[in-house]
Amino acid sequence: MSNKIDATTEDWPPKKTKKNDTALVVNDGVNSQPTVNPYIKNFFVKKKPSVLTAKEYLKGIFEGDRAILGKAITIIESSNPDHRALAKEIIIGCQEKIRKSKVRTMRIGITGVPGAGKSTFIEAFGGYITGAGHKLAVLAVDPSSERSKGSILGDKTRMETLTKDPKAFIRPSPSAGSLGGVTRKTRETILLCEAAGYDVIFIETVGVGQSETAVHSMSDFFLLLMLSGAGDDLQGIKRGIMEMSDLITITKADGSNEEKAEGAKALYANALHLFPPTESGWVPTAVTSSAVTKKGLPEILEKIEAYFKLVRKNGYYDIKRRQQAKYWMYESINETLRNDFYDNPKIEKAIEKTEQQVLAGQIDSFMAAEQLIDLYREEEKK
Repeated sequence: MSNKIDATTEDWPPKKTKKNDTALVVNDGVNSQPTVNPYIKNFFVKKKPSVLTAKEYLKGIFEGDRAILGKAITIIESSNPDHRALAKEIIIGCQEKIRKSKVRTMRIGITGVPGAGKSTFIEAFGGYITGAGHKLAVLAVDPSSERSKGSILGDKTRMETLTKDPKAFIRPSPSAGSLGGVTRKTRETILLCEAAGYDVIFIETVGVGQSETAVHSMSDFFLLLMLSGAGDDLQGIKRGIMEMSDLITITKADGSNEEKAEGAKALYANALHLFPPTESGWVPTAVTSSAVTKKGLPEILEKIEAYFKLVRKNGYYDIKRRQQAKYWMYESINETLRNDFYDNPKIEKAIEKTEQQVLAGQIDSFMAAEQLIDLYREEEKK
């Protein structure tokens, strides 16, 4: 008899087996995912406002946070009337910090003839200064366009190595047409940098050609950069700049230009001796330097430190700072009155019409100014 199972036998259909006895097993599936990304809520979290409170700015400045310091300087430089009260709080807080710390910083004004390589020199000398243990802030002023009012602000690009130095802070600012190429807010920016722990401040101006009184009125030491072999060297610079200079350095003193630089050094050193003695008791001189070979950089720092040692000992350091404070008191008055004038609603309405009348030749410019000032005075009396 055959063992082949016949479909007609009683064993068909097969008996039902238990659930676990079958090879067909249905596993539990994964939980269905939400149709909306659960992390999307993170994109709608309320971001911290870009404008912080005065306390937050001051905390960041005192801790040496360069990002917060940069934002605070932007508030200081802002022409927005809403930022003025905040800027005032920040400045007052920084002044109190400096007063309590009693740190005596070194403010160094740097200017020079076009082509002298100010940015290249500052990067090389700045690196030497931070290497000597100082913290350096460079306030580099870029010339603004008279037409567009814009500025390239390229100092961070030109000072690539110094920008990466953790002990250095570079702040390019547009000159905005201010006299001497120094912004009106530079002095306040100096205070913020000093409160942040920077003990050496470089103030780089646009260059010789305009009055350098502004930078001289906010610096302790004035460094002038000059070139050699550019024709009659002494004829290329004004006496006033020479008289303000505490040290002259002939830049690019390397290679075939080294001998010419030494000749220019002697020329300027002799010229400096012809001027009357300085109030500080310091005797200005001239040196040579090279940003490429680093020649002369140690000597420049030695002379700067010798100057500050002298003026701190004889009291001129404090005398000059107080004279500068007086000068900036009047500058602040002028700035405040100017802002009040142009922010006056009546003046804002009248000035455009008056301007068009001047352009059309319907009214003299001096008469137009008198009318606007009279209108401002009437508003102030109300």
